[in-house]
Amino acid sequence: MIHPTAIIDPNAELDPTVEIGPNVVIGADVKIGANTVVGANVVISGAIEIGCDNQIFPGAALGLSPQDLKYKGAKSFVKIGDRNTIREYVTVNRATGEGEETVIGNDNLLMAYVHVAHNCILGDRIVIANSVALAGHVEVESKAVIGGMLGIHQFVKVGRMAMLGGMSRIDRDVPPYMLVEGNPSHVRSLNLVALKRNNFEIQEISLMKKAYKILYRSGLTINQALKELEYLCDNEHINHLVKFMETSVNDKNRRGLINGTK
Repeated sequence: MIHPTAIIDPNAELDPTVEIGPNVVIGADVKIGANTVVGANVVISGAIEIGCDNQIFPGAALGLSPQDLKYKGAKSFVKIGDRNTIREYVTVNRATGEGEETVIGNDNLLMAYVHVAHNCILGDRIVIANSVALAGHVEVESKAVIGGMLGIHQFVKVGRMAMLGGMSRIDRDVPPYMLVEGNPSHVRSLNLVALKRNNFEIQEISLMKKAYKILYRSGLTINQALKELEYLCDNEHINHLVKFMETSVNDKNRRGLINGTK
């Protein structure tokens, strides 16, 4: 299961079912779970824990030190969950501060040349297309889809089931359930495809359409629209949308919301 040209530190913890390809380099603080397959020429270094049933394709570099001038050698971590597909030449960096983490959840697809910088947090069932760069401290909620060849500014948060069009510039928070594209980017529409794929009932889709119109077609300010949404109904998705947007608008440590529809 381990190619004879692989270089594996004796202190690394690998489940016996792990497959290791040619010329792989694995460091001392690495832990890899059952049935994970590591392709040729992969480098896995630093304090990194990788779960079960992951597919790591040739040339990926996981767990190396962050590309951050503030980094001074602190003990930091990467945690990757289960059943992720990490394609060719993906890079995932450790966090910057002592004890901090870069986290990737479960069932994600990171296509070729994706970069996940220090302190990023990715949820579950996310699709990130080729040549996407996530700057430091980016957070992506579950089931988001990120189109190819775009960049996301540091400290930006992407909401659940959002869709980001390829080659966009994402420099502020992307609300959940919305389709965003452009340079400068803006909210184009509700992400109806995601709602249908995630088995939203007809009534829920109608409710989300109403919320979209209140937010982007009513002429209200964001704060006024959010107040209207609070009274719309007690629904999990509306509540999540309102909380996400309120935090983006009111938290001074956040970058604010992406522009509304054109």
